[in-house]
Amino acid sequence: MNDPSRNDDAGFDLILVGGGLANCLAALRLLQRRPQLRMLLIEAGDKLVDNKTWSFYESDLSAEQLEWVSPLIGTSWPENKVRFPRYERTFPTFYHSIPSENLRKAVEALPNVKALTGAQAADVGVRSVSLRDGRAFRAPAVIDGRGFEGSPHLTLGYQKFIGLEVVTEEPHGETAPTIMDATVSQRDGYRFVYLLPFDERRILIEDTRYTDGKDFDANDYRAGVNAYAEARGWRIKRVEREERGVLPISLAFDADDFWAGAERQPPQVGLRAALFHPTTGYSFPDAVRTVDLIASAPRLESGVVAALIKKHALQVARDHDFFRLLNRMLFKAARTELRYRVLQRFYTLPPPLIDRFYANALTGGDKARLLVGIPPVPISRALRVLSPNSDFDVNERNIHASS
Repeated sequence: MNDPSRNDDAGFDLILVGGGLANCLAALRLLQRRPQLRMLLIEAGDKLVDNKTWSFYESDLSAEQLEWVSPLIGTSWPENKVRFPRYERTFPTFYHSIPSENLRKAVEALPNVKALTGAQAADVGVRSVSLRDGRAFRAPAVIDGRGFEGSPHLTLGYQKFIGLEVVTEEPHGETAPTIMDATVSQRDGYRFVYLLPFDERRILIEDTRYTDGKDFDANDYRAGVNAYAEARGWRIKRVEREERGVLPISLAFDADDFWAGAERQPPQVGLRAALFHPTTGYSFPDAVRTVDLIASAPRLESGVVAALIKKHALQVARDHDFFRLLNRMLFKAARTELRYRVLQRFYTLPPPLIDRFYANALTGGDKARLLVGIPPVPISRALRVLSPNSDFDVNERNIHASS
C-alpha cells in the first residue's frame, strides 16, 4: 500500500483513524461488501495492529460472521479447559485464535486501501482529518478507532497480562487451550495462567491478573510465566515473542452521558466506543458485530454511521448491566485473595450457559442461576455492591489499550 499525497484530493470514501483491531476489521469487511470503496487508514505506530493474539469461542459469532473472519484464524481447537484448586474441567466448545500478523497481512493485501503509519492525528473531525505534519484529508465518513480513552462515565477494574510465546525443549503435553489455570498463587487480585498450545512444542503462556489498579511490573509478570513453566516441568528453549495488555473491566457505566452528542462526533469503534465484554475486556466479538453494523449502513456518512453505532452501543450497555453487577461482586465484594472462588463457582455451571455468558446472550433463567445458591462472597458485602452507584474505592478511571 502506497502513502497518499500531502493533500486531500485523493478522493477517499472513508478515513479510518487508528490501525488497530476494530478499524482493520472494518477495512476488510467493508471491502467485501462494497469493493469500490476507497479508504485511507491512519496509524500512529510504525505498523498496523499491535503484537497481539485475539481469541474467541465459536459460539461468540454467528455462522455468517465466522465465515468472513475464518481466513484470519491461525489455530483452532475443538475444546478448552479450566483448572481451579477444587477441580479441572473440559468444555466441548470450539476455540479459535487469530495472530495479529494474519490480520496485518490481510489488510495490507487489500485493494483501494492506502495506509499511513507513523502518522499522528492532530484533529479528527466528522469529515476531515489533519495530521501533526500538516497533511489533511477529507472523506464523507471518518471512523475513530484509536483505542481506549478515559471517561468519567466509566468506572473500571483492570485485566493485565504478559504472555510469552515459547518453544519448549520437549513436548509440553497440552492439546487444548487452558482459559484459566487458577491453581497458581493468588496475588494482586485474581490471578491465573492462560495457555494456547499452537503445536507440541510451541505454546503461549500468559500470566493474567484482575487488579484494582493499573500499575504494571513487567518483570514480575515475566517471572510468573517462567515460574509456571518450571513448575510444569517445561524447559524453555527460546522465547519467540512477548505480548502484553491492560484491558478494561467495567464496574459501572453511565452510557447515556458517555454517548451524549455522539451524532455530532466522528463515529467511534472498538475500545474507544466502550464496546468490549465487560468481564473479560475482550473486544474481538464486539468489533465483528460493530463492523457488520457499519457495513449495513444505507449510506457511508459519518452522521449515519454514528447514529447506528450509538443505538447499538446503548443497547449493548443495557445488556451489560448484569455483567457489571457480577464484576462488582468480583472486585468489591470478594476478598482479594479469594476472588478466584467467584470464577471457580462460575465454571461449575452448564456449558451452554457459559457459552451464552461469553456471547453476551444470557437468558433471564441464566441470570437467576448465576445468582442463586451458595454465594462465593459474603452476603453483606454482596448487598453493598448491588447498585452501580455504590461507593467504589476506584481512584483511577483511565487506561491505555489498543482497540
